[in-house]
Amino acid sequence: MAGGPAAVSFLTNIAKAAAGLGAAASLLSASLYTVDGGERAVIFDRFRGVLPETVGEGTHFLVPWLQKPFVFDIRTRPHNFSSNSGTKDLQMVNLTLRLLSRPDVVHLPTIFTSLGLEYDDKVLPSIGNEVLKAVVAQFNADQLLTERPHVSALVRDALIRRAREFNIILDDVAITHLSYGIEFSQAVEKKQVAQQEAERSKFLVAKAEQERRAAIVRAEGESESARLISEATAAAGTGLIELRRIEAAREIAAELARSPNIAYVPAGDNGRMLLGLNAAGGVSLVTDVALLN
Repeated sequence: MAGGPAAVSFLTNIAKAAAGLGAAASLLSASLYTVDGGERAVIFDRFRGVLPETVGEGTHFLVPWLQKPFVFDIRTRPHNFSSNSGTKDLQMVNLTLRLLSRPDVVHLPTIFTSLGLEYDDKVLPSIGNEVLKAVVAQFNADQLLTERPHVSALVRDALIRRAREFNIILDDVAITHLSYGIEFSQAVEKKQVAQQEAERSKFLVAKAEQERRAAIVRAEGESESARLISEATAAAGTGLIELRRIEAAREIAAELARSPNIAYVPAGDNGRMLLGLNAAGGVSLVTDVALLN
């Protein structure tokens, strides 16, 4: 019977010790927080508000219930948003902007106080649209293509300057997409078609002019040739013409003689032709060219 109260007392002490250890472990766990790599923490104190110091990476202590950590991701993050802006010549263009941003670590308490954890989603789309509309309004629609590097530089400088006002650092700003409205695209297409038609018309005019000049030169050459032939005929008689006629007749006779399927019998009595049979049984034509010699 004496062992019963002792055992109960022992178990009670063990339970108290376990409860004490559990409470101590819970208090210790609530007093520690960890900041991972690429992150920073801002501490909110219930009595003093947001503390001005930024906590770096590692495991740190805080006062439970009295203090609470808020962790920021300070790595560079991409953001994409589109804007429909009007140009100087009243054309509408669609622009897509890509930003790489990160918070200024030194001013994280200020960012948390004024903007909160979602600071980039609250600031970047608004200032991005504002800057895009202001820059695009300075150029005509066609200049956005021909002067795109200059436009990108203006957008980049203006956005970096505006983001610094909110303690946000922009590592890169780029215009990734640019498209025009349907009306402007149709107008550009019609203009290109008209230019092609104009160039084709110029080509046809130049071609007709060259053909006209060639016809004139050819006619002048034929006229000069006829004049020279007339002068030669008047000076030397028609011997040259007869010679050319004889040469042409000789060529015709030779061509006909080589063809086994053609026979030619002159209608006059003075024609002298010899018709002979070749080895294949066909009729061959032998022309008496004595007259031609």
